[in-house]
Amino acid sequence: MAHIAVRTDLSLSSPTLVEGLPGVGLVGKIAADHLVDTLGMTHYADVHCEGIPRVAVYHGESSEVKPPVRLYADEERDLLVLQSDVPVSPQSATDFASCIVGWLDEHDVTPLFLSGLPSEKDSGTPELYGVSTGDGERLLDEGGIVPPAESGYVSGPTGALLYEACQHGLAGVGLIVEADPQFPDPEAARVILKHGVGQLLDVEVNTDRLVEQAEEIRDARERLAQRMQQAADESTQAQPLRMFQ
Repeated sequence: MAHIAVRTDLSLSSPTLVEGLPGVGLVGKIAADHLVDTLGMTHYADVHCEGIPRVAVYHGESSEVKPPVRLYADEERDLLVLQSDVPVSPQSATDFASCIVGWLDEHDVTPLFLSGLPSEKDSGTPELYGVSTGDGERLLDEGGIVPPAESGYVSGPTGALLYEACQHGLAGVGLIVEADPQFPDPEAARVILKHGVGQLLDVEVNTDRLVEQAEEIRDARERLAQRMQQAADESTQAQPLRMFQ
């Protein structure tokens, strides 16, 4: 039966949740993992909802097996983070979202949903936008986060969560950041943490490690591109004469 099993007794009062499902640029995943590690958050609950693969997760230097989707808590900051080590099945996104949002509504939790907007921009700071459900627009105004310049939609499990929150009238925010559509994008995660989550929670999050990761990934991508170009130059190729098939 779909449910969320609380493991430890912490005093939380109308907390805020940061959702970290894998998506474009792994923005949500990177941001959630960074919060859990940087803030030293406590493993608070296990998530057993439809759409989550029945796999056992273990982490380095620990023999403990955990469910792949978990909630972590910071009692002092009244903060929850949904951490996921696996993608949620899009086919079961509706049931998954109903399970999660039902629990959020029951426990008076304000969710911050994170999503990447595919962008081919190679330089400059990624743009950050905000959308809202319920009374969430007030939070965006207070945080100085602007709405998207163009119409669009959020798909996948995070889109289903936003839709379900809208149906419940739950006050929530969707943070959308420009992100690399092909590679993990720690720079986009840094922007969403510093200018999105940090602004809304009035919390200072150290993102130095994400800056270092962004530089490392950028260098690795450039080396990969060079190797691919060299391989293309040195190999025999067959190319079609026709422009269209």
